[in-house]
Amino acid sequence: MASRHELINISGESGNLHDQHLTHVPVLVLHAHTSCNCRCVMCDIWKTKETRSLRPPDLEPHIESIRRLGVRWVVFSGGEPLLNREWPQLCLMLQREQIRLTLLTTGLLLEKYAAQIAESFDDVIVSLDGPEKVHNAIRRMDKAFSMLQSGAAAIRCERPSFAITARTTIQKANHAYARETLAAAKQLNLNGISFLAADLTSEAFNRPVAWSSDRRSEVALSVEEVGALETEMESLIAEHSNDIASGYIAESPGKLRRIVAHFRAHLGLGRTESPRCNAPWSSAVIETDGTVRPCFFHRSIGNIHKAQLDKILNGEDALAFRAALDIPNNSVCQRCVCSLNYRF
Repeated sequence: MASRHELINISGESGNLHDQHLTHVPVLVLHAHTSCNCRCVMCDIWKTKETRSLRPPDLEPHIESIRRLGVRWVVFSGGEPLLNREWPQLCLMLQREQIRLTLLTTGLLLEKYAAQIAESFDDVIVSLDGPEKVHNAIRRMDKAFSMLQSGAAAIRCERPSFAITARTTIQKANHAYARETLAAAKQLNLNGISFLAADLTSEAFNRPVAWSSDRRSEVALSVEEVGALETEMESLIAEHSNDIASGYIAESPGKLRRIVAHFRAHLGLGRTESPRCNAPWSSAVIETDGTVRPCFFHRSIGNIHKAQLDKILNGEDALAFRAALDIPNNSVCQRCVCSLNYRF
């Protein structure tokens, strides 16, 4: 159960600076590498011209700070984290702290590094965009699905019980394939799947500026497509209630319907609504250049090359940010597609 200071403002309650001091930050996200080995239509990360990695010397000075914050779970994100040649050293550094390690990946390099991944990580989340043809088309790679399949199998040869789940980003090219994507996850022998809506409006994930209306139209849904998505989600809910009940599908029916509402609101056909979230009170994001954010979407609150991580998260800028953050009425939060509601 989260304490008052960990949940403050989630319901729009005003806070003061004293209330915002964090003693436990259980989740840490590391952007391990800036670039990616896919060219997905709904993402701009692969377009970055500067290649940069988070290196062990960047993180090592903050290990004591990580201890003080009680970090329990570190998620390797990117870009593609496995493009960082020093990811095994980063993992070893954190394994010594008995921290759970999760890899978010395109899946293209799973087979190449299967033995190291099985030894270094506790679980893997792969991007899965649909059944084979849809997945390959969105990834713009003819063998993306088969490489994911062989990679997952290679890891299971190393550790049969290793957990591999899928994450599917719903957008124009796959909005009518939720049930087929679920079937593809089972075909790949994955342990589960989660669905989220494509981010259409933020400047996160290496976007230098927010997307233009023309760029958004490549990913967003039309009125007719929103109707098709709603039909698909209702069919998913009705036909796969057992998968929802068992947790194989991570989202509840309400959260699946919220994906439809996200695209409907983008068309001006409904209101935006912030998800329940305590990310700024329970997590932090460290980017490859050392930038620290309270979540993927909100502004920087410091840099690990200038101060210790715990000092940043409890610095004046971070305290003021959390005290002023009214999640239900914040425009960034209202458009959020990737919330965290961590249970302490």
